Amino acid sequence: MKYFAALWLLCICSIETFSQNQLPVAFLDGKAVVLISNAPQASPVMNWKTLAEEIHLPLIKAGGDPVSYFELEDVILSDEAQASYASGFSNRLIKNIVILTRKPNGEFVLHIAPFTGDKNIVPGPNVWSIESDSLSILQQRLENLGNNQSSKNLLVLEVPEFPYEIDDLPASNKFIAKNPLNLNVFKLGIPLSGAAGEGGFLSAFRYDLLGKSPEAISAEQNAEKEGIEGIFNQYYPHQVEYLRKSSTTAELLADRIQFVLMRLEAREGDLMKNMGVPVDNPEDKNRIVVKYYIKFLVRDELYIGTVWDADPNWRVALSQFLKNLK
Repeated sequence: MKYFAALWLLCICSIETFSQNQLPVAFLDGKAVVLISNAPQASPVMNWKTLAEEIHLPLIKAGGDPVSYFELEDVILSDEAQASYASGFSNRLIKNIVILTRKPNGEFVLHIAPFTGDKNIVPGPNVWSIESDSLSILQQRLENLGNNQSSKNLLVLEVPEFPYEIDDLPASNKFIAKNPLNLNVFKLGIPLSGAAGEGGFLSAFRYDLLGKSPEAISAEQNAEKEGIEGIFNQYYPHQVEYLRKSSTTAELLADRIQFVLMRLEAREGDLMKNMGVPVDNPEDKNRIVVKYYIKFLVRDELYIGTVWDADPNWRVALSQFLKNLK
């Protein structure tokens, strides 16, 4: 059992996206889901649904069969959410995953990957891609590629579809706005796996992560590993154990570890809604933040604390969370 999926972010360092003169054969014979990650600071301002409408026809002309559009940040909100989306994709017999990323500098990158059929959704490294500084050029390149290959996708949707949910995607009801009891009795496990969230492979395609250099990723990971212990020494008076590898629940409980520190990294409004925190105008809370919480292994309960303390800086978020535990 994994408690901190941050190790998947290591895959970002090894992702080698590549372009080809031909589209993946599987893309031309099977339904596709399109995931869009749109940097809010990119100019001109466009929302993700507008991007979906702009890319839909070029994908069809390229020979694809895009049946549903989702915002990437919604899908990777948590392991639970991603697994639910994956289950929905399987039920709809999805074969391909298209990911359109609009980076903060306005650059567009489009990836096409086979759907894995499991919660990872994409296989990770070495997926097909094209990129451009201009959306219009990207659209034209897709259409040109379609002219050179025959497609078996004949009955396609003329307009993009935006389902609010797939197969009644359940909202999480495990988050509790309280502090856990007995932290002074049992050890708190602290995974040491770098600066990352819990989105798995898909997180690598988020607008603020795609293209980040291996050196930058490594520096962030090393900084977290070095800094987390100092923060705990300052703000947490109880016993801890740093976890350097994945362990089963039974193994942790045998070592008197009943609590594990967890973290999510996503848009603030989405996190608040997913965790059941009241928020006015969640669509306006677009910043990417880190939120720490504690998982109680015995009951599989997730304690987020009594105060909303997420912050874009993981050090600030962790310090505030530990202070609020008091």
